[in-house]
Order: sequence, then C-alpha cells, then structure tokens
Amino acid sequence: MRLRSKPVLCNYYVTYRCNAKCSFCDIWERPSPYITLEDVAQNLRDLKRLGVQVVDFTGGEPLLHRQIDEMLGMAHDMGFITTLTTNAMLYPKLAERLKGKVDMLHFSLDSADKEEHDRGRGVACFDFVMESIKVARELGERPDILFTVFRHNLHQLEEVYQNIILPNKLVLILNPAFEYNQVETGEQLTEEELRYLSDFGKRRQVYLNEGFVQLRLDGGNKTAKPVCKAASTTLVISPENELILPCYHLGTKSFPINGNLYDLYLSQEVEELKRQEGRLPACEGCTINCYMQPSFAVELNTYFWKALPSTLKYNYLKGTWKRLVR
Repeated sequence: MRLRSKPVLCNYYVTYRCNAKCSFCDIWERPSPYITLEDVAQNLRDLKRLGVQVVDFTGGEPLLHRQIDEMLGMAHDMGFITTLTTNAMLYPKLAERLKGKVDMLHFSLDSADKEEHDRGRGVACFDFVMESIKVARELGERPDILFTVFRHNLHQLEEVYQNIILPNKLVLILNPAFEYNQVETGEQLTEEELRYLSDFGKRRQVYLNEGFVQLRLDGGNKTAKPVCKAASTTLVISPENELILPCYHLGTKSFPINGNLYDLYLSQEVEELKRQEGRLPACEGCTINCYMQPSFAVELNTYFWKALPSTLKYNYLKGTWKRLVR
C-alpha cells in the first residue's frame, strides 16, 4: 500500500569536489563544476510544487561552495527542511554564516581515535570535527555526529558515545557502510554485528534506522519485489544541473533541467524510469541508505514498520516533526 505518491527528498549535489579522500567513496575523484545560485532558486520553486519536503545539500564537500549559505537560507526560508553533512574542515570558518539555516547538520566522525578517523578520511580532519562541535554549540546549533559503521571501527562506538556524544548532548547517527558500483568496503557487517548495532541504536541520543538492519539481514533489495523507491521518492540533481535517475550511485540516465524541473520530472520518459526503480540489474542486493530511508517511509511493508520507531525518535530529538506535519 503506497502512502505517498509525491517525492519526499531532493539530494542536491552542489559539487562533486572534496577536500578529503575517503576510502569508501569515489565522488572526490570526479571532475566537477559548482551549481549556480540562479539554478538553485528555480529548482527550489519547482521542488516546492512537486511536494518535496527535505533538501539535502550534498557533495563532495558542500562547504566548498562559496554560496552554500545563501542556498541553505533560500531553501530554509521557503519552508524546506534542510540537511547538510560535512567533514567539518571548513565549518569553523563558515559557522556564523550557516547559523539557523541547517535543520539537520551532520559532522562526519568514524572513530574516537584521531589517527584511525583521519586514515579513513584520507586527510587530517578529526581536530576540525572537535573544534566544529565546540563552535556549533557556542552558536546554539545542534549538530549530529554521523558515524559510518564498518567492521573495523565497530568497537569505537562506545568511546564515541561516552566521550563525545553524551558530554556534548549530541545525537549519534549510525550509518552502516554500503557498497556501490566499483566502490567496495570489503567489510560487510555480520548478522551478530548487525544485532549489536541494532541494540546500540536503542540507546538515548542514538539514531539507527532499523529498516537498514532488516534490509541487510534480508540480503538487500530484491529486483523481483523491490523495496527501493528511489526515483519516485527522491530527486537527484547534479552539479551540471541535470536530473539523475534512478539514483546517483546507480544512475543510468541524466536529463538537462534547463529551468523546467517540474515538467521534466512529470514527463513520460522520466515516468518510464520511475517504473524501473529497484528493478534494474544493479539494484539487486542494494542497501544504499540515502535512498532506502525515504523508500521505507512511503509504502506499508515490513521496512516501514521497522523504520517507524527510530524515525519518530530522531524527528522528536531534532524537533523536525513539527515542520513535517504543517
């Protein structure tokens, strides 16, 4: 049973450029332009008409864009819930300009050990995360810590929780690592480790979408009966101002927007691709979190009920539920 026909989320790639070289990501390897403020303004108007509620300004490293604060402010003023994830290297310098414009601000941190975190990110950024937490809290902001979970850093969860999350009154977001295209983590969590992660997610100030755990236990998306609704729940816009379908990671086709995102998204050609969501050969076994999360929210099934309690918990912690129900 489909609960919502309109898209929920826009993943807006402001650039693919990045000042880190994470071992589990290939985005930073791609040449890339930067999105323009004019295109963002037009696309946000069309996203509003399409019913999108959340705009995630992403990358690459989104803070590399010199007008990121203007884009976030524009989206926030239009009533969108805004999200941004950063390695925090540029946050202390930009914090004042970003204040009050990001509803869900995430700092990436994968270990309480400086060397381990920096090694995985390919650049020395641990100290910037620590500084950014301090700066954000002084400004009255409520950042989250986004912890990408691998087998090799699972043991670090407890120390991050006890020494960073609780003292700073932050929310810890557990993000199980996923593989896509040629990017492999080589460390898929075992069933026992997934159960440990699930138990950890029940602690106060911790968010884990239980649908992620269940999907991994089930072997990922099945093309014969797909749970993924990437193309119908999420619009992906590239730095080249193109609509990418069915998703960024497995995208098979891109369409120039040319100032007309609304009609493009509702066009017959795009509708055909929407009908293939979760059914393409590359979709078999997929567990990509950023597309599964909105997919779990729009259809009554096992994953909807698994995801619901943890989603309500996070929205309550952040206060975003008040805006979602308006």
